[in-house]
Amino acid sequence: MNPGMPHPFDVRLMNFTASMLYAAFIVLLVVAGMWWVLRHPAFAVAGITVQGDVAHNSAVTLRANVAPRLTGNFFTVNLATVRNAFEAVPWVRRAVVRREFPDRLRVQLQEHQAVALWGPESDARMVNSFGEVFEANVGDVEPQDLPRLSGPDGDCAQVLAMYRTLKPMFEPLDLIVEQLSLSSRGSWDVELDTGAVVELGRGTPQEIVARTQRFVQTLTQVTARYGRQAQALLSADLRHGDGYAVRLKGVSTVGADAHKK
Repeated sequence: MNPGMPHPFDVRLMNFTASMLYAAFIVLLVVAGMWWVLRHPAFAVAGITVQGDVAHNSAVTLRANVAPRLTGNFFTVNLATVRNAFEAVPWVRRAVVRREFPDRLRVQLQEHQAVALWGPESDARMVNSFGEVFEANVGDVEPQDLPRLSGPDGDCAQVLAMYRTLKPMFEPLDLIVEQLSLSSRGSWDVELDTGAVVELGRGTPQEIVARTQRFVQTLTQVTARYGRQAQALLSADLRHGDGYAVRLKGVSTVGADAHKK
């Protein structure tokens, strides 16, 4: 056969078929090799390194709780599943998981930092520093050191922000905000460490803050008229447009018109 002439069609078809079969064989061989490698016991996850916040959960306890939920080896384990398993542990807010060659997983944890209790006293939920509600064992903290906040769950961040604004406003009077609540109708109430209840009413955050500031700046003057200190406050109603009404220990109710600004 003249080498310069093209091969017959049947020869070219046979060569093409042989090339395809060879390529398919190579692909199958590679896939089989990868299947063997990925499932070989030598590539099992040998350990999990836990770093970050472990104030409420020891690394040993975390590994013991999460390890039974892991499936696959170093290459096939689903990192999102591992992350969810860690984040399901009480006190864990966020987990970042990555593979660490050749056979370990490294987990960086961020725990919830409890800054307040949330809801009624029978509720075991708390608020973290990001204004998020979470559930954990309240006995793991000193609940008497935390204020109690309440309101619709979706407004938790707003309630925490309001608490952080109001708290320092009462401190010059040696009064501590122990409870702050937001009703479903948008009305704010404060309970102080003396047991006094201050009704702040409804309005924008700016209106609530301005109303409270007027109250704390003049309360000492009002109580001094009756020979009392701010700690003598029993209750206050700040819902009046032109003043506020207070009740003091040992003193009859004072009308709102007596405290116009």
